[in-house]
Amino acid sequence: MAFFDRQEWFSNIKGDSLSGMVVALALIPEAIAFSIIAGVDPKVGLYASFCIAVIIAFTGGRPGMISAATGAMALLMVTLVREHGLEYLFAATLLTGALQIAAGYLKLADLMRFVSRSVVTGFVNALAILIFMAQLPELTGVTWHVYAMTAAGLGIIYLFPYLPLIGKSLPSPLVCIVVLTLVYLVSGMEIRTVGDMGELPDTLPVFLWPDVPLNLETLMIIFPYAIMLCVVGLLESMMTATIVDDLTDTLSDKHRECRGQGIANIGAGLMGGMAGCAMIGQSVINIKSGGRTRLSTLIAGVALLLMVVFLSDWVSRIPMAALVAVMIVVSIGTFNWASIRDLKQHPLSSNLVMLATVAVTVSTHNLALGVFVGVLLAALFFAHKVGKILAVSSAMTGPGERTYHVEGQVFFASAEGFAAAFDAKERLERVVIDLTTAHFWDITAVQTLDRVVIKFRRQGIAVVLVGLGEASATIINRYAVHDDPKALETLSNGH
Repeated sequence: MAFFDRQEWFSNIKGDSLSGMVVALALIPEAIAFSIIAGVDPKVGLYASFCIAVIIAFTGGRPGMISAATGAMALLMVTLVREHGLEYLFAATLLTGALQIAAGYLKLADLMRFVSRSVVTGFVNALAILIFMAQLPELTGVTWHVYAMTAAGLGIIYLFPYLPLIGKSLPSPLVCIVVLTLVYLVSGMEIRTVGDMGELPDTLPVFLWPDVPLNLETLMIIFPYAIMLCVVGLLESMMTATIVDDLTDTLSDKHRECRGQGIANIGAGLMGGMAGCAMIGQSVINIKSGGRTRLSTLIAGVALLLMVVFLSDWVSRIPMAALVAVMIVVSIGTFNWASIRDLKQHPLSSNLVMLATVAVTVSTHNLALGVFVGVLLAALFFAHKVGKILAVSSAMTGPGERTYHVEGQVFFASAEGFAAAFDAKERLERVVIDLTTAHFWDITAVQTLDRVVIKFRRQGIAVVLVGLGEASATIINRYAVHDDPKALETLSNGH
């Protein structure tokens, strides 16, 4: 069990402790901003981030990954909060968690197999762009002090690791935040701080059951939102897990992650928080800062709560420029620069899938829609490519007998080419269709075979199928009608 697994908890105590602190500091402005997006009090996002991070540390399937309140989820809540109120958001969060638990037990994470690497790359690049764009409001219409502080922060993050003796002992993002906060406190310059984002809570979260009627009408209101939150949350979490898997060269349990996300969201809903999911930006910060185990996620959640409740006076003075510098570095590190370099080497279809995923995600700020478009394009390109892997050749093999050899994949995309390869007008007595090296995949392929066979037989030509593989024979024997007298009679009557 993860509760007692030393490797998953205590194999990297120093690195996890420091990285957890960095993540906690980075979570604060994000949680406040996402609360504002959703139209709720900042404490809703902060409580959610605390609850989700702490619970997922125990229940999640990916050590070192950070889950909290996110912008993708917040965007889906706006209409629900505006039209029905905060209590319905809590109820929808609980239902979201239940649906995610069900998804985990139904092993729906296996659907990630259908997400190509081009889509994942596009998703990562789009998120990197969105993270960078989210920092632009903090750099627009401000004094030169903000630019100077941000530049100093970038310098600290990139150069501190090269200092002898201490460069590798502390995560540079944490050093950046501490140093720039001290500079701000000493100089007294007029720049935006965390406290300007919104009022931090001064009490611990308490158990809250949503104050909504328990009836079908309530379910009809929250169910559509819960479905969307469930899908987007799991999609972003699965994609984040895949990215962290690559960064750490380790594997994660996607099914357990689905269940863990569900439990965490139920916990958030019962503690006055909104639904959340895994965060690529904060997860990358955690990994880059040395976090590897579940301890880093737990410390991030606990430190977040302690900071905003008991150290709010100090936390509120952290200059936003310091956090902007951290997030800019995250966006640069998240972007897959090799994907730009490899555009000339990769197939055009792969490049189009990647670029379409980026374009849709960035233009709509909807991660789920971007991935959906990418998966759809990838599927279309794949079907088109495989549809070309079909060859039909023929030769006379006796007096009045022609044998057709079919090689390749017969399905909806290649069915038309398959049918066009047969000439039913030729004067023959017998046709042999050799399917030894062919595979029939779907009903369209079987129906096309029916049309070919029936067309020959209407000309008085005997047709024999040979070489059927077990899989093809199964689908043909089950759905073909060319040997079914009743079905043939129906077809001949035009029904």
